Amino acid sequence: MRVLTFDIEEWFHLLECDDTKTEQQWANYEVRIYQNVERILDILHQSHTRATFFVIGWIAKTYPDLVRRLSEEHEVGCHTMNHQLVWQQSPQEFRQDAESGIKLLEDITGQRVRMFRAPGFSIRKTEAWAFDILSELGITHDSSVFPAHHAHGGMPEYASPVPSIIEHGGARIKEFPIRPHMVAGHPLMFAGGGYFRLFPYFLIKRWTRQLDDYLLSYIHPRDLDAGQPMIKSLPLTRKFKSYVGLGRAEAKLRQWLADFEFTDIATADAMIDWDHAPVVKL
Repeated sequence: MRVLTFDIEEWFHLLECDDTKTEQQWANYEVRIYQNVERILDILHQSHTRATFFVIGWIAKTYPDLVRRLSEEHEVGCHTMNHQLVWQQSPQEFRQDAESGIKLLEDITGQRVRMFRAPGFSIRKTEAWAFDILSELGITHDSSVFPAHHAHGGMPEYASPVPSIIEHGGARIKEFPIRPHMVAGHPLMFAGGGYFRLFPYFLIKRWTRQLDDYLLSYIHPRDLDAGQPMIKSLPLTRKFKSYVGLGRAEAKLRQWLADFEFTDIATADAMIDWDHAPVVKL
């Protein structure tokens, strides 16, 4: 089972960057989301692939026509309203951010939003309260767990990096975590973001074959945009992570979808025997 997801955000929605943190600052940057989403839809159309799109509420508010089009062809989930890290918010702030994004997406698409992903995989074990809030907001499926250390969060304690059920408080949510490839006992990510751009395709192909029972990919529109400007204020390490491999990423994704079959979360959900899925209590 291979699941394909996209985080729909602009090229400048970089976390922990002082120059791209607020809505007021976002107005200063070039609009590239239309051409980047068109690129993704073209790739999916040509490969006959369905995907799940986690959309920032700000994108929906600013470009509602784009979100309506996505919802006509693919599954839409919420990526919060303003793309802020969960661990930088109080529970009340997170609730407001998630709820406003969910309601806006539902108003625009006319469809119930039941899927969620936190920006930067920033729900750590210490923020497990977020699952209670998401459950109360009607979220039944989540894809926020990064079962290793991550620059913006991660949950290395998560023992079941396969489709599983998270229980916390009164919440019971189906989780589609990122799946690492284990190398000498250490988790190695390769199926999304900068990891996907960094590794050569022959390794991605080999590791994909080795994880034939479950793999989840997460791609951002900016990951495929070789022509995007560079944000000069980024530290050197962040520049490398944000811009490495951009020139090869689109061709790599097209080849990946030609070599392997992917689907969206809803289709994968129907294939899983949830009565026998691992249960993770946080």
